[in-house]
Amino acid sequence: MVELECLPYGAGHRGEGICLLVRMGPYRILLDCGLSDISSLQRSTSIGVINPKDSLPADLVLCSHAHTDHAQGLLALHRAFPKLPVYASEVTTALLPLNWPELNLAESVSFCQALPWRSRVELADDLSVELLPAGHLPGAAAFLLNYTATKGSEEARSYTVFYTGDFFLSNSRLVEGLHLEEFRGLSPDVLIIEGTFGTARHPHRRSQENQLAERIAEALTQGVSVILPVPVLGAGQELLMLLRSHHYFTGRDIDIWVDSTIAAGCDAYLKILPHLPSNVQNFARHQPLFWDERVRPRVRRLQPEQKPALNSPCIVLADRTVNFSEYCNPLNQPWLLLYPQHPPTQGATTANVSAAPELTQQLEAEIAAGRLTFETYLLAQHCDGPGTTQLIHNLRPQHVVLVHSSPTYLADLTSLDELNNRYQLHCPAVGVQVELPIGEVFLQPPTPDTETSYEGELLELGQTVTVSLPEAITTDPRFANFADTGLIAARWQGEELVLRGLSQRELLVSRLNASAINSDVKCCANCQYYRGQRCWNSASPLLGFKVAPDGYCPAFAAIASLSPNVIEPDTEGDYP
Repeated sequence: MVELECLPYGAGHRGEGICLLVRMGPYRILLDCGLSDISSLQRSTSIGVINPKDSLPADLVLCSHAHTDHAQGLLALHRAFPKLPVYASEVTTALLPLNWPELNLAESVSFCQALPWRSRVELADDLSVELLPAGHLPGAAAFLLNYTATKGSEEARSYTVFYTGDFFLSNSRLVEGLHLEEFRGLSPDVLIIEGTFGTARHPHRRSQENQLAERIAEALTQGVSVILPVPVLGAGQELLMLLRSHHYFTGRDIDIWVDSTIAAGCDAYLKILPHLPSNVQNFARHQPLFWDERVRPRVRRLQPEQKPALNSPCIVLADRTVNFSEYCNPLNQPWLLLYPQHPPTQGATTANVSAAPELTQQLEAEIAAGRLTFETYLLAQHCDGPGTTQLIHNLRPQHVVLVHSSPTYLADLTSLDELNNRYQLHCPAVGVQVELPIGEVFLQPPTPDTETSYEGELLELGQTVTVSLPEAITTDPRFANFADTGLIAARWQGEELVLRGLSQRELLVSRLNASAINSDVKCCANCQYYRGQRCWNSASPLLGFKVAPDGYCPAFAAIASLSPNVIEPDTEGDYP
């Protein structure tokens, strides 16, 4: 009998949460429960042996961290199976109740049992677990599970499974990154790891923060207020610390408003302050961590009745589910909505916006009225491709189970020669049981069916360049999104030219923003050298700088005078 198996109830493929059932010998361990509906767990007879008395879906549950996509189903699971033990780190147990505002105090106290860091805890005579910090969110843990099998007089054999949940190698404002030195040499039999961003490569975390801070500061200087939609935990508190400590904002006479939902998350962080990094604790000794109306920029709680009355350039941290039109009072200043970029799930139309349809309709109306501008930004809290492969190589497992991303992104990872030549790779679908046989000899995994590179031709014809690709590229589910409008943008990335498709939303937002300014006005939006919010006129003192669409300089040149043979780069070096 195979000692190790994995059955996903939720693998993070189509927007569902993470919920994985792992069998180690006779034990069934549920890793996270981010399901919005636990009926599959209630119906299931699971894998392995079920206790006929209790009929539990697992023997125990391990929660990696308090984000909704990993924890939202735990309360329903606890109420359905009160005898099922749930374990997490001490900080995660403190943050979990934010997923269920209706949770009473007595239930929250007994709901989850806290385990210590870096200590081997015996869950049974032959089963143990150890928690190691994973970065990403305060309290986020990676679990090292060890099961020792004995068969009669044979020598005992140990099996190890390492589960990361979500992880992040880089330090963020409120969380230290995962320390690779703690993980080297573990060599687990099975590694279950997220592949959120696939093989994508990101700028350094500090560079991402600086780009975002620059854009917010620019908007405030132009008299535009900024709305930042964020989840209850994690990104909102990170952004608040960025705004309070970045040199663009320190000492600046502005207000940062935090709505009640995000404020609850901030209050929860204050309760776990002793568990935050030492530099954060030191900051809190000299001034309040979040709420401060004395030191600029001022941080204040936002009451619902105050939303229409915010009439000076300010910053608002709002829950992602709110109606943003409440802020866009026609009598007030314009707003800039900065929405975080997310990796796409299967079936999503764009990687930049994973918002509800009602938000899309709302934005179109406000943008057309000139009260709102929509942009996206990157402030990743998951590792990119190089970070993911780096952790895998340091751990050196026999099996790698990849979850938590679109199947196409995970297929990109499994197609990497550096991974499929060394490890047995799996991308399990929901409801499909995966056997994980452990042997002394490495078995070469089959070559993935998914083709990830295509050979084409490049042809220069006068003033145009044509790139021809084989028809096989259209079979990839991502191609429909790429070719949605038939228009593409290109940019240089080192020595490589990267192509991306322009979505209908991107074209619509661009058109609406442009239509808000009269074409007869001498301003940057109507200048031939204005591309992607930057000036590219070598005769202008603003060359290379981001400028407002309604700005003006003496080097203005109307679009009508633009020669048809001149092509200027846009904001990020894209060429339409």
